[in-house]
Amino acid sequence: MAITLLLGLLAALAMTAAAHSGDLTFATLSDMVQSLMSVTVPFLGVLLAHDLGRAPRTARLAPTLLAATLLAAAVGLFGVLVCAAALALAPSGTTPDPWRHAATIALGGVLVQLVAQLVGTGLGLLLRSVVVACLATIVLPLGLWAVLGGVDVLQPAQAFTPYATVRNLLSGQMSAANWAQWLAVLLIWGVGLNLIGATWLKRRKPGGPTPNATTRDPASTADGIR
Repeated sequence: MAITLLLGLLAALAMTAAAHSGDLTFATLSDMVQSLMSVTVPFLGVLLAHDLGRAPRTARLAPTLLAATLLAAAVGLFGVLVCAAALALAPSGTTPDPWRHAATIALGGVLVQLVAQLVGTGLGLLLRSVVVACLATIVLPLGLWAVLGGVDVLQPAQAFTPYATVRNLLSGQMSAANWAQWLAVLLIWGVGLNLIGATWLKRRKPGGPTPNATTRDPASTADGIR
């Protein structure tokens, strides 16, 4: 969590120091800060989900997902505050409206982290290895986005990857179609992955007879048969 927040803070400071004052806007800051933090946010979800896998008999998925979404929202809000502070303290430039679409972008930053976190919990439930699951949160969404973009007939499906919705959300230019696209991504990558993961976790729960039933005295069983 500390590394994630530090990445966002350093990104904002670096952009404020390096970017030309006329190019610095809330949108450009948010694009870098929120995108960078969304790389490591899913790792938190993977770790939370991995704890469930250690004790599948007593696992409770709902509180874990609630905690994961609250963490993601906190990261997103931190990014919003960092970007707002960096822009407010930066030297005034020639950009006509540096705060354009600020409200939509702020909401988008939280939603970006939410989807990223749910991808992490879903893959954390499905994959036993923490390292593999963390790598999958990066390779799977970005790899699928790149593969779909490289095939002409599959390019329309590229819109239903998390990376595509990040670009729309952090630009602040969200149309009705873009909101529908984000909702579809949430259902596929957030809800869908976690439903599959919850089913897999349930199947891993120990089943069959209770220990008392499996360790009965053979002699008493024979007496029962007679």
